[in-house]
Amino acid sequence: MTCVKWCNVWSSWFTLCCGIRQGGVLFAIYVDGLVNQVKLCAFGCYIRCTCISILLYADDILLLAPSILNIRNSAATVCVCVCVCEKELDMSINVKKSTCLRIGARCNVKCECITTSNGGKILWADNSRYLGVYITASHKFCCSLSNAKKSFYRAFNCVFGKVGRVASENVILDILLKVKCLPCLYYGLEACPLIQSQLRSLEFAVHLEKYFP
Repeated sequence: MTCVKWCNVWSSWFTLCCGIRQGGVLFAIYVDGLVNQVKLCAFGCYIRCTCISILLYADDILLLAPSILNIRNSAATVCVCVCVCEKELDMSINVKKSTCLRIGARCNVKCECITTSNGGKILWADNSRYLGVYITASHKFCCSLSNAKKSFYRAFNCVFGKVGRVASENVILDILLKVKCLPCLYYGLEACPLIQSQLRSLEFAVHLEKYFP
């Protein structure tokens, strides 16, 4: 059962027999106009002739801008995105789940928050999550592995707490660890440029059997 809320008005309850999956083809068609409007924007990022100002999967949107001035311009990708979402698609930007991140030589310089048309403020952060990958504010593109390692150890502790006394070490390490835990650690690594210290931290986690009691 579900109902529809429009401002402060609630509809009567009704049975939902079918719907559109988030990220499905029909939903992609619904938000396709947003991508087209951003591509027509005068400000944005391009690789040769390909516009990469917007990366979108379902309702998870990542906007790219070459500079802070481009973000604050009235015709910039952020303003266009907010305008299309609110006026054409009737979708509001959740400022509590949205953050700004700066990558480049001036990544440590403090910037003013970006204010949306409805008065919400998008704060600047040291790291931001997009599709499960944590991107860090740095002089160059960099990803944080802290949350991935936490998920890995959490998954291992959960498995070990359930079967640690009844399963052999080989079953825990060779099967459960690799099947259930390592995917938490490896997720998104192909998109993350890693430095030596990060590789060593991953190696410590992968070779957990060396430290197995």
